[in-house]
Amino acid sequence: MVKIPAIDFSLFTSGNATARQSIIQQIYQACHKIGFMYLKNTSISNDLIKQILKQSKDFFDLPLAVKQQLAWSDEFSNQGYVGIERERLNPNNLGDLKEAFNISTKANIDIIDKLSAKSAASVSPAKNPDILTFYEACTELANKVLQAFALALELPADFFATNHNQQNHTLRLLHYPPLSQPPKLKQVRAGEHSDYGSITLLFQNEVGGLEVRTASGEWIAASPIPDTVIVNTGDLMERWTNHVFCSTKHRVMIPNDDTVKQSRYSVAFFCHPNDDTEIVCLESCQRDKSPIYPPILAGEYLLSRLQATYTRT
Repeated sequence: MVKIPAIDFSLFTSGNATARQSIIQQIYQACHKIGFMYLKNTSISNDLIKQILKQSKDFFDLPLAVKQQLAWSDEFSNQGYVGIERERLNPNNLGDLKEAFNISTKANIDIIDKLSAKSAASVSPAKNPDILTFYEACTELANKVLQAFALALELPADFFATNHNQQNHTLRLLHYPPLSQPPKLKQVRAGEHSDYGSITLLFQNEVGGLEVRTASGEWIAASPIPDTVIVNTGDLMERWTNHVFCSTKHRVMIPNDDTVKQSRYSVAFFCHPNDDTEIVCLESCQRDKSPIYPPILAGEYLLSRLQATYTRT
């Protein structure tokens, strides 16, 4: 059975040359075989993660009318509140049983104020200093992971980080509410999908439900492991690497035990290349086969996926 590996990332950031090379190889194998891994001993403190999950809960506990004033209405901003059932990650399903709040680049956070009523702007997570600190911490960790990716693919160490230096990332707070009645047919907490960008960092509370589809089509649980961060590769990394690294389908299912009565909280940090970066097959990934995909600008790809995912309000 394929398992999601757990990798000690401190050996990459502060280990000797032999340990560092071993971690690079482990990361390569994880991205190549399943596209998911747990990283332990990262630069993000557990206390900060717990604080962000608490503040996420505080926001989602607000009245719906307040949250709706912060709703995402501009398809180009990718910021703001996303209500329950508004998103369909699997277009063949009904709307997902979750709500979210998206925060994009710090330079554009003031868009929230422009889109929302003044009475709601003060409670926007985009204005929360701790969450902005967490955004920066995620950016720093992502750049280190991208450095490991570059070395694994025989590229200059700063290749991917340089192509992400505009910080077109999205920090997403997620809440999966308890269910008091059975869901509708083909309705889950998050439908089967792959992520759109290069890599994703995921932080989750103790309530499980995340599942990952292996290359053989089997669904396996990506259960919460204390003091770890889940990292997975996305569509643009798969295109860049000619499927050397895979963008794996995953989903969040509804529990079949008493945890269905509990809220599930998670925080995802979606790393996206600069909008004007041309995603073209890397030379080191063409040894065994010709390029699978034509070149595409990262920004164009993201917009096409967002337009297919969200319903208009």
